Amino acid sequence: MSSGDIQVILAMALYFIVVLSVGFFYLRRSNSSSENYFLGGRGLGPWLTALSAEASDMSGWLLMGLPGVAYFTGASDAMWTAIGLAIGTYLNWKFVARRLRKYSEVAGNAITLPDFFSNRFHDDRRILMSVAAVIILLFFCIYCGSCFVTCGKLFSTLFGLDYTTMMILGALVVFVYTFVGGYLSVCTTDLIQGSIMICALVVVFVGSVGMAGGVENTVAFLQDIPGFLSATMTAQPVMGADGLQVVENGMPLFGEATVYGAGAVTIVGCLAWGLGYFGMPQVLVRFMSARHSDDIKKSRIIATVWVVVSLASAVCIGLVGRAALPTEFLTASAAESIFVVLAQIMLPSFVCGLVVSGIFAATMSSSSSYLLIAGSAISQNLYKGLINRKATDAQAMFVSRVALTAILIFGIIIALDQNSSIFQVVSYAWAGFGASFGPLMLLSLYWRRANWQGALAGMLTGAATVIVWNLWVKPLGGIFGVYELLPGFIFALIAIVVVSKLTAEPSKEVLDEFDHYMETDV
Repeated sequence: MSSGDIQVILAMALYFIVVLSVGFFYLRRSNSSSENYFLGGRGLGPWLTALSAEASDMSGWLLMGLPGVAYFTGASDAMWTAIGLAIGTYLNWKFVARRLRKYSEVAGNAITLPDFFSNRFHDDRRILMSVAAVIILLFFCIYCGSCFVTCGKLFSTLFGLDYTTMMILGALVVFVYTFVGGYLSVCTTDLIQGSIMICALVVVFVGSVGMAGGVENTVAFLQDIPGFLSATMTAQPVMGADGLQVVENGMPLFGEATVYGAGAVTIVGCLAWGLGYFGMPQVLVRFMSARHSDDIKKSRIIATVWVVVSLASAVCIGLVGRAALPTEFLTASAAESIFVVLAQIMLPSFVCGLVVSGIFAATMSSSSSYLLIAGSAISQNLYKGLINRKATDAQAMFVSRVALTAILIFGIIIALDQNSSIFQVVSYAWAGFGASFGPLMLLSLYWRRANWQGALAGMLTGAATVIVWNLWVKPLGGIFGVYELLPGFIFALIAIVVVSKLTAEPSKEVLDEFDHYMETDV
C-alpha cells in the first residue's frame, strides 16, 4: 500500500471516529424514550432540520449515480432529473413542511409516518399504519442495498480492494452508529455530512474543469460527441461484444444521438422525480422533528440553496469528467466512480481522503435514516401498534434494534451484485415511496373530505402501479417508457379521491381536527 493510500485511510479514519463519537455522545439522551430515539424530541433547529433532510435524501447516488449517468450518456437524463429534484425540494418545503409539523403533533403526537396516517384518519384498527409500515420495509430494504453498493464501489475504486469485503465493512460502520445513537446522532452527523458533500462536489467540479483544459476546451470536446450536451437528445456509446464501449485511437466511439426517450413524455417523467419528495419518509420525518413550525421558512431557504448547488455540481462533474478522462470508464456501472477517480488525481492524498469521505458521508447519512425509519416501522407500528399494544418503550426499542440487524443483513444481500447501477436502484425505491405516500400526504394536509378508505386505496394503488409499471409496462417503450413514479402518483391520487367520495365522509371529530390544526402554535 502506497504512502498516498495511507494518508487517504488516515483522513477517512478521522472522519469515522468523529461520526461514531457523535453516536456515543447521544447514547443516553436517545435511549431515554422512543420519541427521542426516533424523532429527537422535536428539537431540531433550522440548520439541522434543513441539512439533515437533504443529506439523508441525496445519499451516495448524488456523488456517484448522477455523475455516472451524465458521464456515460450525456446531459439529458441527469439534467432533467436534477431540475425535477430541485423543484420538488422547494415545493415540498413550501407546501408540506409547516403543515406536517403542526398536524403530526395535533394528530396524537405522531412520531413516525405510519403513525401520522393512522392518527390523521382516526384509524383505530391500525390498518393504515400496518400497510404503510410494510411499504416502508419493502422499499427501504432496496434503498439500503443501493447505499451499501456505494460503499463497496467507493473502497474498491480507492484502494483496489475486494468489493464484497469493503461493502460489508461500510455497512457495519453505518449500522453501529445508528444502532447506538438513534435519530439525534443521525441528524447531527447529517449536518457534518451535508457540509462535506457540498464542499466535495464544488472542489472536484472546479478542479476537473482545469484538468480538462479549461471551459472552452471542455465545451469544444463535448460538443463533438453527438447529443452529449443536448437537453432533448441522448448520446449513444458504441458498445462492443464484450459489453464495453469501443475505443479507437485513444478516443471513445459514439453513434448517432437519439431522441431522449419518448421526447417530451420522458422529460416530464424525469421532472416527476420531484413528486417523490411529497412521499419520502426520511425527509418528511425531518419536518415532523423541527423545533417549531416558525423555523420552516429559514430551513426551506437553506435546503433549496444546498440542493441546487449540489445537483448542478454533480451533473457537471459527470459531463466534464468525460472530457478529462474520456476512456477511463467503458460501462455505465463503472462510470459511477468518476467522482472518486477525479478526486484521487487532482487532490493531495489527505485532502482526497476528506473529500471522498463526502461519498461515504452521503451513504451513511441516507442508509442510517433508512435503517432507523424501517426499524421504527417494525417496532412502533407493527410490534407496538398491532402485536403488543401494551409494550414498554424498552421493549419497543429492543425490537427496533433486532429489526435493524435484520434489515442490515437483507441490504447486504441485495448489494452483493457489484454491477448494480446505483441510479437505477434508487430510482425504483424513490418511485415506490413517491407514489405510495406522496398523493396521500398532500390530500391529508389539504383535503378535509379524504377518509381512511381512500387513504388505504391510494397507498396500495401507488405501490402496485410502480411495481407493475416497472416490470411489465415500461419495457414496452414509447409513451409507456415514462418513469413509473408519474403514473403511480396519478393513479394513487385518483384512487384516494374516488374511493373517499364513494364511501362515508370522515367523522365530525376528524373534520374538526382538520379545520383547526393550522391554528396550533407548535
